[in-house]
This record gives sequence, structure tokens and C-alpha cells, in this order.
Amino acid sequence: MDKPTQTQQPRAVRSFVTRAGRLTDAQQRALLELWPKYGLAFDAKPFDLDAIFGRHAERVLEIGFGNGDHLAALAAVHPERDYLGIEVHRPGVGRLLLSIEQRGITNLRIVCHDAVEVLAMQIPRRALTEVLILFPDPWPKKRHHKRRLIQDAFIAMLAERLGPAGMLRLATDWEPYALQMLEVLQAAPQLENLAAEARFVPRPEERARTRFEARGERLGHGVWDLAFRAR
Repeated sequence: MDKPTQTQQPRAVRSFVTRAGRLTDAQQRALLELWPKYGLAFDAKPFDLDAIFGRHAERVLEIGFGNGDHLAALAAVHPERDYLGIEVHRPGVGRLLLSIEQRGITNLRIVCHDAVEVLAMQIPRRALTEVLILFPDPWPKKRHHKRRLIQDAFIAMLAERLGPAGMLRLATDWEPYALQMLEVLQAAPQLENLAAEARFVPRPEERARTRFEARGERLGHGVWDLAFRAR
């Protein structure tokens, strides 16, 4: 969505590959007409979230929201909270914009940019009550593991954005990635595992089933959920 600017910091390895995808006519109209209302531009300076939402409230961030169904459902059910979504793929952004408008959701804003750069430059420290990372790309080939989002440096930065007792929730249908996630998160001194025996947690009832989860179930994959709390 945003064109690179001179203030952006280059990154050698990204956790995503930007796919053009096919925009429907409705999604294209949403990007043109609704983005100014619900979208937040990347400009390499911190957001004033109170000004953006017009109030002070608990803030929840979803990184890589896909088509946005889960995020829209949460925002509709919890009007007392403010929600931010980060996604780089324009069709998913367009679909969520349409959902926001159709459902009259007022407590949700979208960023279409690299989540690592948004966290580093735009999300203030201790600003978030909860972060959701659901079914990130597992990059299953060993030579691509360096592209996985869940790495030590990223988790350390994310933990700094969580407020006291802030929650980090993740899910994946790729067991080797689940084990790597667990290893990285267990090693983070800022975070505490809420699972029994410091492993995985049951699937949260509130989490809407994503298309990635449904696809994994059709393929016979298991699903592993993690829940960590800021110390």
C-alpha cells in the first residue's frame, strides 16, 4: 500500500513474499474509497493511538490477518477494545475494509506494510494488551527457516510493546514450526508460558477458525496454540 520512503530501514530477510493476488472489483473500490477512513500509512514515526481511535482503551494487534474474518469478529464482539491489523497482501486488506464498512465497525484500523518495520517504528512501547499471530508462513524448507517471523530478535521487540501482563497468542498447523516457536518463546526472559507443563494451550474458544486452519484440518494437520504473558 505504501511506497518506500527514505526513512524506512532496509531489511535483508523478510518473513513474507508479496504476492500480487487478484483483487475483486469490490476490493479495489474498498482500497480506493475506504482506505482513507480505516487505513494507517507507514511513515516511520510512532502512532498516537489515542488520537487515531479518539479514546484511551485496551489495544489488540493481529499480525498477518489474512482475509480479516477473525479480526473483524473480535472487533465487533469487543467494542470496548481497539484493534489494529497488519497485513501485506492487498486482497485481504480489501476484504477486511469491506467487512468493517458492512458491519459498522469503528474500533479497527489497518496497516498494509511489513510488520517488523511497523512494530519497530510505529507501535509505542507498552502500548498493547494483546498480540495475535495466527498461522504465519512456516517456511518449511530448511534453507528458508531464516524467513520465519518468530525469531529471537522479533520476539524481544514484540515483548517491549506489550503492557503489564500483556498477552501473546500464536497458532500454527506445522508441528516443526510450533516446536521452534515454543523454543524461542521459552527463551524470552520477558515472557511467561501459560500452558501446563510449559507446552501448548487448548484452542481458545473465541478464536474464529481461519481458512488456513480449515485447510490444515482438511489435510489432516494438527493445530498447536501457544499463550505467553508479559512478566
